[in-house]
Order: sequence, then C-alpha cells, then structure tokens
Amino acid sequence: MHGPDKLTIFPLDNYDRLCFLKNIITNPNIIVGDYTYYDDFEDVHNFEKNVKYHFDFTGDQLIIGKFCMIASDVKFIMNGANHLSNAISTYPFAIFGNGWENAMEGKTYPNKGSIEIGNDVWIGYNATIMAGVKIGDGAIIATNSTVASDVEPYTIVGGNPAKEIKKRFSSDIIERLLKIQWWNWDIEKITKNVQNLTDLDLEKLEKNA
Repeated sequence: MHGPDKLTIFPLDNYDRLCFLKNIITNPNIIVGDYTYYDDFEDVHNFEKNVKYHFDFTGDQLIIGKFCMIASDVKFIMNGANHLSNAISTYPFAIFGNGWENAMEGKTYPNKGSIEIGNDVWIGYNATIMAGVKIGDGAIIATNSTVASDVEPYTIVGGNPAKEIKKRFSSDIIERLLKIQWWNWDIEKITKNVQNLTDLDLEKLEKNA
C-alpha cells in the first residue's frame, strides 16, 4: 500500500463531503496540488463558488500546493472585487455604460496578483483569503480569519485582519523543514515516513530524506 489514490475524488469510504480537490476543479486558473483536500458541510462543489470575483479578464490565479487541508466555507477574494481607491469615488461607473463607459479610460483597477497557498497548509472554517496573498508552507490559518497580508512558513495566524499568533517551530527547525520539502517526495517514501511526519523527531525524518 502506498497511500490513497491521488486521482480519486472521494478518498473516504461512504463520505462525499471531503474530496481530493484537484479532481473536481474545472477552472483552469485554479491550480491545486496532489492530496490537497476540501471538506464541505454540504457539497464539495461549493469550492469554486467560494472563489469570488474570479473573472477571466483579471488574469489572476488561485494556486494551492500539495497536502493542504481546507475547511468548509473558506473563501478566496480575487482581483475582480477591486475598485479604485486612489480616486474621488470608488464607484464602478464604466460597467454600466449609457454614457459612463469611458469612465475608466486611461485607468486600471488595482490588481494585487494571484493568491498562492504553499504546501501542508491548514485553512480553518470560514477563513477568507484576500487577493495577492501568499501563504507559506506549513502555515495554519485560524477559523474565521481574514488574511489580507502574506503569511510566513510554519506560522499560525488568526483574527480580522489576521495577525501572527506564533511560529509553529523555532527558526532553525523551520529552515530544516523547508529544506526537506517532504511533500515533494515520491508517495512510496512519504508512506514509509507517515509515522515520522506525525511525530516531532525531525532528525529521524532527515535521516530518511
């Protein structure tokens, strides 16, 4: 046995509220790594509905790494939600036409770039991730958080706006974990080390790296 089939949609028997997310995504601008799962209270197909304001013309992407854990009602706010903020009015006159269609001539709406989620990231229930945010490997996003700025690897954040609560490990251990990048190992090697990955003996894991 070398772990569950990464190509299956529902890896848990008789339970269709948790899926390997990559296998249900239809939008080419949402990119998801192997074994990342999404757990929804109602229907896993709600995931793409929760990627908000993701219009083709904005050109941004939602990129999620491997082995991430995403809880129900997590929302991603993409750049299509942006309005002018460095102008007298933030109102989107141009989209309504009828004499207003030239309102944005010579101007562009703000674009903060793609949302990028690292590997082995846990995002708690009802969290919101804003456009342009980058979340590092091993981070944890607390329930109901609104993440408006980048999150460093192996950092726990929470609140609105989300602030650092603590680092999961010392800077030395974080550096060593980022060097190992266990999520990029072949699945046979990961399966061999699952007990080490659920332990705190980093030296044992490094010996098998």
